[in-house]
Amino acid sequence: MAHTLTLKAGTAWSDAWRRCLAAAPEAFRDDRVLNLWNAAWQADGNPLPATSPIDGSPIAGPPRLDAATARQAVRAALDQHRTWRHVPLAERRARVTAALDALTEHRDLLALLLVWEIGKPWRLACADVDRAIDGVRWYVDGIEPMLADRAPLDGPVSNIASWNYPMSVLVHAMLVQALAGNAVVAKTPTDGGLACLTLACALAAREGLPVTLVSGSGGELSQALVRAPEIGCVSFVGGRDTGAAVATAVADLGKRHILEQEGLNTWGVWDYSDWDALAAVVPKLFDYGKQRCTAYPRFVVQRDLFDAFLAAYLPAVRRVRTGHPLAVAHPDDPFPELDYGPLINAAKAKELRDQVAEAIDRGAVPLFRGELSDGPFLPGQDTSAYVPPVTLLNPPPSSPLHHAEPFGPVDTIVLVDTEAELLAAMNASNGALVATLSTDDPATYDRLAPQIRAFKTGHNRPRSRGDRDELFGGFGASWRGAFVGGDLLVRAVTRGPAGERLPGNFPDYHLMP
Repeated sequence: MAHTLTLKAGTAWSDAWRRCLAAAPEAFRDDRVLNLWNAAWQADGNPLPATSPIDGSPIAGPPRLDAATARQAVRAALDQHRTWRHVPLAERRARVTAALDALTEHRDLLALLLVWEIGKPWRLACADVDRAIDGVRWYVDGIEPMLADRAPLDGPVSNIASWNYPMSVLVHAMLVQALAGNAVVAKTPTDGGLACLTLACALAAREGLPVTLVSGSGGELSQALVRAPEIGCVSFVGGRDTGAAVATAVADLGKRHILEQEGLNTWGVWDYSDWDALAAVVPKLFDYGKQRCTAYPRFVVQRDLFDAFLAAYLPAVRRVRTGHPLAVAHPDDPFPELDYGPLINAAKAKELRDQVAEAIDRGAVPLFRGELSDGPFLPGQDTSAYVPPVTLLNPPPSSPLHHAEPFGPVDTIVLVDTEAELLAAMNASNGALVATLSTDDPATYDRLAPQIRAFKTGHNRPRSRGDRDELFGGFGASWRGAFVGGDLLVRAVTRGPAGERLPGNFPDYHLMP
């Protein structure tokens, strides 16, 4: 008889909240979190209600500032910046190292907050925290040559990032920016990550790092966080619509910028036969429900290979597991092994379900639709934010699933007959961050890969954002401004010699590293 599942011991939201109050009492109150600006925790802003995507239960909501207070916060960050930029590198390294040690001490709590706030399974939540810590330690160890003949910017770096990687993207960037001599400002993502980011910033601020963390609507705060003259650089991670508005603002102002935007990352299959290798990687491509900028939601498959592709793909996609990230048979059992949990919220899940239904109604062929009943859930829990894996053949051109990234567990497959069609289908979104071409012949890969409009293209294997010295950027509309990764991240947030042209995708030039 199957056991009725229960919450793993010590992992309730109330447990996590109590631990936050104990770990950083300066940043948390019984009923809310605070904003951090002017080197102090401020009980300002209007806290909005929020719910966990895991089960719809209440969690801490963002204390949203108005535009005038945000302007004050940015002015105060400039004052911090003017002091911090003169702090010797040895002291900056020591303080960042102390912050990393504190993050390491609270690693499990940071991960548990990510589980509740953005629905990451435990394995992926831990990986997000670990990548942030390990990645910044790499910069701490090797920062001297990266800063040779370079200086901090004239003003703080403003960070506006999506909710999906609060630690390994946002906190990682903030700590490297501070290590390079800049004060840093960050906006809490609207959809999740508030408590995790608040705890991380509390630990950093205790070590004297010049960190500002504020909440608010993008529209209300953009004047302060993007257009304010005090801001030395804007670092943005998010969708193309919002990114385009930010890009227009920074271009008008001639402001340093790093804008990572979405693109339809594609996986091409041409003259290929190693189906066991492809089958092994398919479940991994569903990590975090494909809610990441380097997910692969589109397969472009040679028609003649479609039967062999399906024979490998369908058994693999059936192994993908979703469910409640903390649901176990016994309270002391290990965390469940899942590929993903809920989507970021019930509204996104409904939007995706509606897009799938509309695509099928207009002619897409459903090849696979998973069932939520296969996963671990608590009795009677709200599952409105969960979407099982879906695979569609030939989404119609009128469907958003044809031309845009779904940011959810939906694969689409397009069949092609010629190499020209393969390339056209792989380049459907005017630029992407990553792509992969599976082909047996290295010469075929060498000939076709340069024609794929992605910053990184893998041969028979997926590409990722990368860590440490691996560079990252995008082609076309998927990226605007300076490229990052390795020493490029430091170069993007520091001033070099007069007339320097940074590697990146700018309005007036495109320069590869």
